[in-house]
Amino acid sequence: MKKTHTLKTADADLVYDVHGPLPTADGRPPLFMIGQPMDATGFAALAARSAERTVVTYDPRGLGRSVRRDGRDDHTPETQADDVHALIQELGAGPVEMFASSGGAVTALAVVARYPGDVTVLVAHEPPLITLTPDGPVAVRARAAVREAYEKRGWGAGMAAFVAMTSWEGEFTDAYFDQPQADPAAFGMPTEDDGSRDDPLLSDRSWAISDHRPDADAITAAPTRVVIAVGEESEAVLTGRTSAATAELLGQPLTVFPSHHGGFLDGEFGYPGKPDEFARRLREVLDGAA
Repeated sequence: MKKTHTLKTADADLVYDVHGPLPTADGRPPLFMIGQPMDATGFAALAARSAERTVVTYDPRGLGRSVRRDGRDDHTPETQADDVHALIQELGAGPVEMFASSGGAVTALAVVARYPGDVTVLVAHEPPLITLTPDGPVAVRARAAVREAYEKRGWGAGMAAFVAMTSWEGEFTDAYFDQPQADPAAFGMPTEDDGSRDDPLLSDRSWAISDHRPDADAITAAPTRVVIAVGEESEAVLTGRTSAATAELLGQPLTVFPSHHGGFLDGEFGYPGKPDEFARRLREVLDGAA
């Protein structure tokens, strides 16, 4: 059973979904699932496979169903952390457990640093903190080239460049930059330009997420058990390398999960992961069994 609610703050209407009863049936904290720029729709498969838990998902401000009124179009981990904190306070069911993926993992690390009493255990899956990698300045250059392709040629070209960047194995070398421009048609993406330039993934609107440097001292001092997770297929590519760098920053080993960056997805987004195996692994890690 899913119930949808809206939390109206001073500058945003945050839409969130509660899958299951509150208070929870088993007395265990709710399980928050958060992403960025992915909204709640991306967690449908994982939430369905976590039916024994009360799961909470939400759309970050300015994404999906959540409307922002702050006059901004950028996405920052600090603002999103404040929103997540407000949601936890609204539910009155904290501290919570949390699974956070991609930009949501960056937000979640900011939550732990800013609000250490909010989360008991955090599984931060592939946080894209590119400046933490050994080749951080070159990774920033690769990110800028994605935005340039998007600005010059539109969404298909930008997304093709993004796929090329995120599937490159190892550090970014001259060989990476010497490649021909990625062809959107080769990825089944549109070649025509629809004129829009507001995509949160391909524009610079989410650069504050990938530029973020977590407050390692605050995170390690918090009572939260933090697990940095990486997909077994991701370890050589950018988000695998950012995960390793984040784990190193926090002085802990990486925890390996099945599949890739979207390993908890089924086929509705085009590149299915292994959601059954992923859900089992998440359950093990949350329970402290692995």
